[in-house]
Amino acid sequence: MMAGEMSLCSWVSVGMCAVVALAVAGWSEANGTVVVTPEEIDDVLVNPGMGWTTFHRFNSDHSPEEYPDTSIAYFRWYWDVLEPEEGKYNFEVVDKTIEQARENGQKLAFRIMTCNGTPKVPQWYIDAGAPGEEFNDGKSWKPDYGAPIYLEKQAQIIAAFGERYDGHPDIDHVDIGSMGRWGEWHTGMPSVEVQKQIVDMYLEAFTKTPLVMLIAPAEALPYAVEHGAGWRADCLGDMRENWCHMDWYPTQLEKVGIEDCWKTARVVFETCWTMQHWQEQGWDIDEIFERALKMHPSAVNNKSSAVPEEWWPQVNEFSKKMGYRLVLRRLEHPASVRAGGELELRMQWENLGVAPCYDPYPLAFELCTDEGPACRMTTEVDLTKWLPGEHAASATVEVPADLPAGKYTLRLGFVDPNSDQPALKLAIAGRDEEGWYALSEVAVGR
Repeated sequence: MMAGEMSLCSWVSVGMCAVVALAVAGWSEANGTVVVTPEEIDDVLVNPGMGWTTFHRFNSDHSPEEYPDTSIAYFRWYWDVLEPEEGKYNFEVVDKTIEQARENGQKLAFRIMTCNGTPKVPQWYIDAGAPGEEFNDGKSWKPDYGAPIYLEKQAQIIAAFGERYDGHPDIDHVDIGSMGRWGEWHTGMPSVEVQKQIVDMYLEAFTKTPLVMLIAPAEALPYAVEHGAGWRADCLGDMRENWCHMDWYPTQLEKVGIEDCWKTARVVFETCWTMQHWQEQGWDIDEIFERALKMHPSAVNNKSSAVPEEWWPQVNEFSKKMGYRLVLRRLEHPASVRAGGELELRMQWENLGVAPCYDPYPLAFELCTDEGPACRMTTEVDLTKWLPGEHAASATVEVPADLPAGKYTLRLGFVDPNSDQPALKLAIAGRDEEGWYALSEVAVGR
């Protein structure tokens, strides 16, 4: 692959054409150095851990004209579904959902709930004499969240689900639920000490899978964040005149001191009603999205409700800013290296999104021939530290001593540790069918 044949990115050898390289990239002259300046693209990118989510549905349940393609399928289940008999857990419903999500190119996010407008607490729990009270005009029953039996049984189910699903490669994150109507941490909250006990149950059960917690509880929320959880909010877009969530959210973040939580943990939104409701109310979609981006969201659940046709341009632009969006601005490396020697790589990256990628995906390079990859070289570059803005990165990788002499195509990708395959789409041209980005040529000598 020669320079004149590369239409998807620009690369030049300083040794062959020093003046052109300096003019393009502004580096000082260094004979035998290759400079790569990839072409940026403007596509909407669907990447792990970010973007829109489906809700109790999957990508295949929507047409592209109705709803954005997503990487997360969000589900929440009530206690009576997950533990219909005491001590007998319905893992099958979760396993089946994970399988369906995987078939749709999605990961699962979920919440455990114990209360709603109709009875959702298991009957066996009520029959055991557990304390609680009727509410909602006698149509439902709310458990006493501070009762020892409630804390005991919640600890058991959370531990059981953590044992089975913590660190599962097909689970994106878990909500800290179990408290309040719909697991939203309201209606009859117990003491702060009890709230923290529930948080601790999740922290102990899910040490690998990311956790998020509702923004509402002013005392327990900073405790959860302090121990690594992100936060979620369930009423994005509420713009009512007298009082609205979009005004309250920034105030609450400041009040509890977690404005910078997004730098290390996820921020997840759910729309208040749906975008169709926003449109019916005459609310400003541009203002809603502008306010949302200031809170650095990674994912938004629009309840699988169709996007209003005329709002697709705004939705697409919002999609390009939500979460992370990585652009390789420049790559520099020697034009040649000896087998068994070291290849030095210097890079300039930019994150055009509003949040980092919170999951570690190692940056790997491969040297390839027409027959396929000849070797892989994995770096220690940590993309989880890449907040919005520019980032310099460098790596020195060892070229295998037994690699035959010749010219090789150099390609890169952020690799999923579980599948060992490229996982992230970059905002640059040149992605091949396997997810790699071919960038330049390296001559290997003996």
